[in-house]
Amino acid sequence: MTASTMPTAVPRATASRATAAWTLAGLILLTVNLRAAITGISPVLGELQDAFGLSGVQVSVLTTLPVLCLGLFASLAPVLARRFGAETAIAGALVLITAGILLRVVPSEAALFAGTVLAGAGIAMGNVLMPAVIKRVFPDKVGSLTGLAMMLMAGSGAIAAGLAVPLDNTAGWRLALAVWAVPSLVAALVWGPLALRGRRAEAPAPARTNAAPARADEGSLLRSPLAWYVAAFMGLASLMFYVLMSWLPEIMRDHGYAPATAGMMVSIMMVIGIPLGFLVPVFAARLRDQRGVVVAVGAAMAVGVVGLLAAPQAGWVWVAVLGVATGSAFPLAYTLLSLRSPSPAVAARLSGMAQTGGYLLAGFGPLAVGVLHSATGGWEVSLGLLLALVVPEVVFGLLAARPGFVRPSTAHREGPIEQLIEPKDGIVASAVRESAASR
Repeated sequence: MTASTMPTAVPRATASRATAAWTLAGLILLTVNLRAAITGISPVLGELQDAFGLSGVQVSVLTTLPVLCLGLFASLAPVLARRFGAETAIAGALVLITAGILLRVVPSEAALFAGTVLAGAGIAMGNVLMPAVIKRVFPDKVGSLTGLAMMLMAGSGAIAAGLAVPLDNTAGWRLALAVWAVPSLVAALVWGPLALRGRRAEAPAPARTNAAPARADEGSLLRSPLAWYVAAFMGLASLMFYVLMSWLPEIMRDHGYAPATAGMMVSIMMVIGIPLGFLVPVFAARLRDQRGVVVAVGAAMAVGVVGLLAAPQAGWVWVAVLGVATGSAFPLAYTLLSLRSPSPAVAARLSGMAQTGGYLLAGFGPLAVGVLHSATGGWEVSLGLLLALVVPEVVFGLLAARPGFVRPSTAHREGPIEQLIEPKDGIVASAVRESAASR
């Protein structure tokens, strides 16, 4: 390379630090946008129902769509990352989130549902790519960075839920939804240069002359019981969170709380989860056995749901207890993706499997609760179902939290997700190589 094309030489250590810092900033902005587009809609469901004339079943579908999308589109993330690069896939995910948020405010019922699908698809891809990048670029900071990500996700989700009703009262539900396109657009603009640099740096992958063609099922985790335990625990933990996030405002409104107060309850529930989102992964990463944490989470969830059933007038108490339960369960499940994986490659494969299956399972929660409420006219049966699901959540959590590692069922072959973790010469791969060279 001539002096005219690169006038200033950058030391490897400096380039590595700058690349890692920029990637970290991008990860922070990504996590900020992985909850707000979902949590900001539940406090204004009543207004949306009135504006579009939605039936009870349609409202239930609207609350379920984002979670189903998290499962349906999770498997696309490694494929797109391999085809276009991890940075481009993340930038594209953020563009989808932005477009989906803006589409939801178009005065059309079809646009409302289509925008929800687009935003959910973008969030799904971001969910899968985030732990893989953390494990690969910052392998010695998995606990702290996962905790930071969980804290930021909970914080942005709480802010979105808490501001929804005040923004609706001030300027209408369209502004209450559209405002969250701003941070997602900013994040997309940050990842855009990373994607361009990664594409410019790409080189053709070396030929694999001594390897047999990999089949789609080779090296999969589908025969690993531990992988299924992690997926089931993540799915049930997510189900609990999204049911409460979607329906707690309506539950509390039906028990006499004002709409603004009911919306604030969801926000407070998630605010409680902010410090726990950081502390639980850090604490869990230091333990060899996380089963005690699983038992504590299950007990808190059971107490909170029983409280809503038996004494809803003490709603704030149960909101606090449920905040502890949901604020601990999902970060713990997310941390297990790394703790039960012996390598970044397996962590990414487990992440894709657990989030696809887990979120598909979780997606039926809000729909089932909404349908049961419409059929019975009350919340007792719905909350009873939620209480019953605490049992399998704890059982699968105990199985997933035992010491050990997930192992592929056959000899390791490089598949789409491994190729994501060992990417073509994109920005993430460059960061790792530069860091190693600087040592």
